[in-house]
Amino acid sequence: MDTNNNIDKSLIAPCGMNCGICMAHLRVRKKCYGCNNDDKDKPFHCTKCTIKFCEVKHQSNSIFCHDCPTYPCKRLKQLDKRYRTKYKMSMIENLAKIKLEGLDKFVQSENEKWTCDCGGIICVHRGICSICAKEWIEK
Repeated sequence: MDTNNNIDKSLIAPCGMNCGICMAHLRVRKKCYGCNNDDKDKPFHCTKCTIKFCEVKHQSNSIFCHDCPTYPCKRLKQLDKRYRTKYKMSMIENLAKIKLEGLDKFVQSENEKWTCDCGGIICVHRGICSICAKEWIEK
């Protein structure tokens, strides 16, 4: 896994996913640079994401789903339920924090939450640190 511990604004996806904690972003080979960046080296399902390419969101010129007139849509609810169940993380909660606190404060809190004591980033999918492989315990 990657040792880069810098989660920045460009890594926050329209759905509220913090791509900086995704195993595809943290891997060393064929690293994904997040939903907001080039599709090169992304997992196939990410290149076809119905949320990223949502016509309603694009017509509203929104950056995040929380500004969409259909928020939260069926697809976002499904994704949120899966992540809450499997990974103890909620896209809808993330979007609420972004809307309430602003993107800068959200990114700051994400860095605090997902950075291991050793300085590595905790992988949301594996629940371990990208550097020391220590198991994640929610802060």
